[in-house]
Amino acid sequence: MKVRWFVFGALILALGLSACLPRAEGPRIVVKDAWGRSSPAVASAGAFYMVVANSGSEDDTLVAASSPACGVVELHESFMKDDGSMGMQMVEGGRILIPAGENVELKVGGLHVMCMQKQQNFNTGDNYTLTLTFEKSGDITVVAVIKDE
Repeated sequence: MKVRWFVFGALILALGLSACLPRAEGPRIVVKDAWGRSSPAVASAGAFYMVVANSGSEDDTLVAASSPACGVVELHESFMKDDGSMGMQMVEGGRILIPAGENVELKVGGLHVMCMQKQQNFNTGDNYTLTLTFEKSGDITVVAVIKDE
């Protein structure tokens, strides 16, 4: 009988301790080097670029973005047109996958955050907040610096 109570107590203790252990970490998103190109007021659009790193154990997805500097923000990609010129379009499904353990670079000529209906000039040295919305990680706000590149 004592052995049963000992085993029962040990099981209860083990279950209690297991509840204190860290859970699977899920995605761990960090946004690095957010920036945008300088552009005059006459340009109605601009773009933001960055590296989105996911050091976690689960994929995440960038699903939206917003900024007070923009009237409309969309997730875009550049592509080669049939005539050899470059074009831009919304990413398929409006979402950018950020795989576990990988970095996704949003860069000139590739994926980027498109700022349409700019509310301000993008002058070199200016900083603008950009809120990125991830499916699992929620909102992450970063500051993008405007550069001449």
